[in-house]
Amino acid sequence: MKLKIFQKGFNYSQDGQGNRLIFHLQGCNMKCPWCSNPEGMSMKGTLVVNKEWLAESCCPLGAVKNGELDRAQCEICLEKPCTKKRRQKGIQLSHKEYEVDELVAECISSKSMFFDGGGVTLTGGEITMQFDAVKEFLEKLGEAGIHRAIESNGTHPRMKELVPLVEQWIMDVKHYDDEKHTKWLGVTNRWTVENLKTISAVHPDMLIRVPLIPGFNDSPEDAEGFGKLFEENMDCQKTKVEFLRYHEFGKGKWEQCGMEYKMARGSISPATVKHFETVMAEHGVNCIRT
Repeated sequence: MKLKIFQKGFNYSQDGQGNRLIFHLQGCNMKCPWCSNPEGMSMKGTLVVNKEWLAESCCPLGAVKNGELDRAQCEICLEKPCTKKRRQKGIQLSHKEYEVDELVAECISSKSMFFDGGGVTLTGGEITMQFDAVKEFLEKLGEAGIHRAIESNGTHPRMKELVPLVEQWIMDVKHYDDEKHTKWLGVTNRWTVENLKTISAVHPDMLIRVPLIPGFNDSPEDAEGFGKLFEENMDCQKTKVEFLRYHEFGKGKWEQCGMEYKMARGSISPATVKHFETVMAEHGVNCIRT
């Protein structure tokens, strides 16, 4: 099997314990307007433009004129010679395809770098968009004795199949209210809640991450909503929660991908995070900061 990867590299203690080799998998079923990796949204991949290097010669079919890429022409282009037949920096496809065995070999050769309990983390995009290949990858990493972590939005109905294949489980929970979740992100949160309940009951090392987004889920009422959600649907004795502050680090990527960044300017104060943590404590939920 093959996996589509749009980014990979080492990171320390942010997406799992210790020093880790992080793989960002292409494709996501959510359309978060604040996404910091918009190039990873489309399953088929996205043409990423670097205007500093964008010349008419980047596209032999004439899609580049006056320093701009005509993406309408790219949509009907089947050959994509700009990414397959030319070495250039102006237009690049967001991802590359790798055989699972090729990735496993890379991980095994990197074992000496997995210090402080490190290993491999699969994140996205959304990893379950490539579910069967991910499952095979995790199985083979386990056979090689490599510590495994995943980060997922928890919406896949087969999530529990991965429980025995993952030592560290990170799940993003965007909102407790299904209607608002669906309106903003394009998918229901029902499977996320169901998987939260099922997996927190059986997995020994689970972390829930909630990105706090201005105007979406940052009000005092939202804090109570999350507290009630976790108290009623999660094993609060061993599952931890982390609140992440909104940022605009990915804003420039949206333009590079030919997409409009629609989030209004805003921020989340440290006091807001503290309030959410206080409310969680009242509901018996343990919070951490990494």
